[in-house]
Amino acid sequence: MRCKMVVKSELDKLGLHYGKIELGEVEIMENINEEQFDQLKYRLLQSGLELMDNQKSILIERIKNTIVEKVHYSNELSGIIFSEYISDKLKHDYNYLASLFSEVTGITIEHFIISHKIERVKELLIYDELSLTEISYKLNYSSVSHLSNQFKKVTGLNPTFFKSLRMKRVTPPDGR
Repeated sequence: MRCKMVVKSELDKLGLHYGKIELGEVEIMENINEEQFDQLKYRLLQSGLELMDNQKSILIERIKNTIVEKVHYSNELSGIIFSEYISDKLKHDYNYLASLFSEVTGITIEHFIISHKIERVKELLIYDELSLTEISYKLNYSSVSHLSNQFKKVTGLNPTFFKSLRMKRVTPPDGR
């Protein structure tokens, strides 16, 4: 959300008109000249954001944003087939997207999805509102054991132990 506000502010300062502003993507309503482009790029860099003009880099960011939005901000992933979802959303053949992603990032789309799903599992465990079974269902794991195995493979810990570490950290040192 902060990123969108920064981008809007910088576009306004430059007098540029824009349509939609989404995670990693801005629609500028007019053609901008090289000087405006350079100014926008410089100002965004000062705010810790990067303006991309390379089509492959833009597509990689769109893949990442699609995954992050779905894993972290969707209510449920049950039944989702990520390859179809990404391909449909980005209007490209999945094999092309997967190949490009691996070539540019050095990891597979599947690995990127898994790492974000595990981060989401951690968040849900910390919030302590859902059981492991509910988390497993919510994030489209075939079983609790599948989630647990993947969690352990990525973090080195099983989910229950991870949750107990969090509980120890929350408990004040004097035990109250």
